[in-house]
Amino acid sequence: MLLRLCAALLLTLWTACGAWAEEVIRSYHADIAVSGDASLEVMETITVNAEGFNIKRGIFRDFPLYYTNERGKRREVEFDLISVERDGEPEPFHTESIDGGIRIYAGSADVTLDPGEHTYAITYTTARQIRYFDDHDELYWNVTGNGWMFPIEEASASVTLPGDIEPTKTAVYTGAVGSTDSNARVVPGSGGLEFETTAPLGPQEGMTIVLALPKGTVAAPEPETGLWWYLRDNFADIFSIGGLILVLGYYLRSWMAVGRDPAKGIVVPRWDAPDGISPALVNYVDNKGFSNGGWTALSASALDLAVKGYITLDDLEKSITLTRTAKARKDKLPSGQEILLAAVGSKGDTLTIDKANGKRVQQVGNSFRAAIEKEHRGKYYRGNTGYIAGGIGLSVVIMVLLLIFGDLQEDTVALMIVPTFFSVFFGIFSVGIGKGLRRGAPLLTRIASIVIGAFVGFVGLSIFGTIVMSILFDLSHSGQLHVIIAIGGIILANFLFFFLMSAPTPLGRKLMDGIEGLRIYMTLAEKDRMNMAGAPTMSPSHFETLLPYAVALGVEKPWSATFETWLAAARADAEPYQPMWYHGRNRGTFGDRIGGFSSSMATTIASTIPAPPPSSSSSSTSGFSSGGSSGGGGGGGGGGGW
Repeated sequence: MLLRLCAALLLTLWTACGAWAEEVIRSYHADIAVSGDASLEVMETITVNAEGFNIKRGIFRDFPLYYTNERGKRREVEFDLISVERDGEPEPFHTESIDGGIRIYAGSADVTLDPGEHTYAITYTTARQIRYFDDHDELYWNVTGNGWMFPIEEASASVTLPGDIEPTKTAVYTGAVGSTDSNARVVPGSGGLEFETTAPLGPQEGMTIVLALPKGTVAAPEPETGLWWYLRDNFADIFSIGGLILVLGYYLRSWMAVGRDPAKGIVVPRWDAPDGISPALVNYVDNKGFSNGGWTALSASALDLAVKGYITLDDLEKSITLTRTAKARKDKLPSGQEILLAAVGSKGDTLTIDKANGKRVQQVGNSFRAAIEKEHRGKYYRGNTGYIAGGIGLSVVIMVLLLIFGDLQEDTVALMIVPTFFSVFFGIFSVGIGKGLRRGAPLLTRIASIVIGAFVGFVGLSIFGTIVMSILFDLSHSGQLHVIIAIGGIILANFLFFFLMSAPTPLGRKLMDGIEGLRIYMTLAEKDRMNMAGAPTMSPSHFETLLPYAVALGVEKPWSATFETWLAAARADAEPYQPMWYHGRNRGTFGDRIGGFSSSMATTIASTIPAPPPSSSSSSTSGFSSGGSSGGGGGGGGGGGW
């Protein structure tokens, strides 16, 4: 019996010691004095038991510098720390900024606390914490905050109002953020000015009080002050939306001045290149720059050199060989063809286009493009890069100022990747669709653009819809949805006008009309071509002369099919036609072989190029409504030990 009593006594002592050794907040009391100017002076008295685990040098207190007003908008508050004391004596402290608030460290890094109870008193003033409604003003205050890492054995608060005024209504909530539990009460006889918990609070739980004040108890902000607060609170919205309008206005004005294409002239079918320009230049002018990285233009130039007798083409299974013939140059060749012919070499020399020779082919391609661009840049169209640079610079300035002065939440800054991604994605998508649907594109290309556009749009929206809606929901509650939308709009505007700002010169517009006429001629039905006055009769020579231009314009297949039809009718009993400048696979007819070769030549060349090297929530309504809960209102935060 005695042994049992001793064991029970030891167990009781062990339990008591274990409980005593726990790091907890023994009591948490807040004295809240409301001034007539609507500011608050708060002294928080926090008694903790320190055992050297988490509380080694002192405690820290997090205080939010934002609250959600009665309209659900995130607003900045004023905060001024007055003093920090420990056990009745001034205590060293320092502060640091945290996401959405300030952290106050009580204690010194050089001093370790003695184990046991210590009482901290943190005094501060804060403003913009009163809410204004039509029938009452309101103090909705998180007494303890819901971010403490320690349990709170008891919490209480005393409120002092101006004069002898008492609240017309009160409420008190306890628990985690969003809880509507009320394990607390108004102290009897206090007139609704004192509150206390009736049960301990666990970690991440707090106590929130709500007092309805008669209208006029505290001063409402003056109109000038209200305007300043509005501008400060909505700076990010105003500046981002204003920035979007400014960027769009800049680009639209610039586009009206220099980006609009000259009026299109009358386009008539023609059977030669306008002004005798080369196939590569036809590709350059038609696309306002080279298509397919310039490889289509290089392919067309190689075919043109072959047709003129300067080289022969050997179409092997996985490579193409260009061989220099003995024909001497009589006249100067177009600049790009000079580079290409020099790369092939002298009589009997070859240039092999395959994987093993990829770097050499890449160098030739770079020199080929550079020579044409150097000779013709700005002559046929203007990129208006100065205007684009101005728009990008303006956008960067707006973004930087928004990041510095916009007071954006960390989540908002992180989520900027979302509008960036979608702006770039839809920018590329829109430009691709625009090019695919431009006048003169083959029917299959236009159909493919529509089908791919519908498929990508459907899949993209299906995949990202849920994610985006979740993000938008969170941002709408933070009040910064407009910022994200405006940022996305600015990025998208830059991307689209980068494509739209370039415009043909009058000479370029004239050449484009002539090129369009050539494209029409090569895609016309045979009967329509035969009805054209002065049109040359189809022949191998005529077909070969225009074949490089057909490649440059992407219409080599219909042009080859037209020639094949003519060839079948004109030489029904003759040997199949085979040009001296081309040696390729023998399967199929000449039209099939040369058409397939010329359409795939640019792809074959491009495929040989080596790859680049790898590289706290708050209520948005009155505390007495269905939205009232623990963690709502102003104040709050939390803390821990250090």
